[in-house]
Amino acid sequence: MRWFALWLFTAAAAWAEGETPGEFDYWVMALSWSPSWCATEGDARGADQCDARHDHGWILHGLWPQYERGWPSYCRSPHAPPSRAMTRGMEDIQANAGLAWHQWKKHGTCSGLDAADYYALSRLAYERVTRPEIFRKLDRPVRLPARVVEEAFIEANPGLERDMITVTCREGYIAEVRLCLSREGLEPVVCGRDAIRDCRADSALFDPIR
Repeated sequence: MRWFALWLFTAAAAWAEGETPGEFDYWVMALSWSPSWCATEGDARGADQCDARHDHGWILHGLWPQYERGWPSYCRSPHAPPSRAMTRGMEDIQANAGLAWHQWKKHGTCSGLDAADYYALSRLAYERVTRPEIFRKLDRPVRLPARVVEEAFIEANPGLERDMITVTCREGYIAEVRLCLSREGLEPVVCGRDAIRDCRADSALFDPIR
């Protein structure tokens, strides 16, 4: 039973939340392809993000503090939570205020920044990455290897290499592009082992912007 007790202790430590704010190694910026999220989840919810009046493509899912192995979450931040005006102010790149709020609560509290600075840094990271225009020009659903999306981002962003970016899939769709960035300067850096889990699908579905 001793080995089992040790396993439980180790697992509990790995899953612990509430780490010290500001203690992490690098950032992961997650960009979500909005049409994929709508197809797999948003449409069923009747999410405003998926309404035809919008033209969301790559939205900012979040900017996440990351360890070389694992990541902090739900830290005990000394800073006040964001105001409604702050979260609404992120809707142009995060599609809805609810996502902006959740990202602060789960990830921003671990950044060591106050809410205004966390959102400002998130916006800066989003704006500094070139999102390939070719994906906005699609006029019909296509199937493609996930690596094609990765290659398009690498080509559009000098200095970005394969071990600094990962593409994820969900329910057969291209879901997200995640880029690993330095704490200082937001420069591309090599991802940790647990952050570089590429989708290996050779025929993932990619929906056009609605």
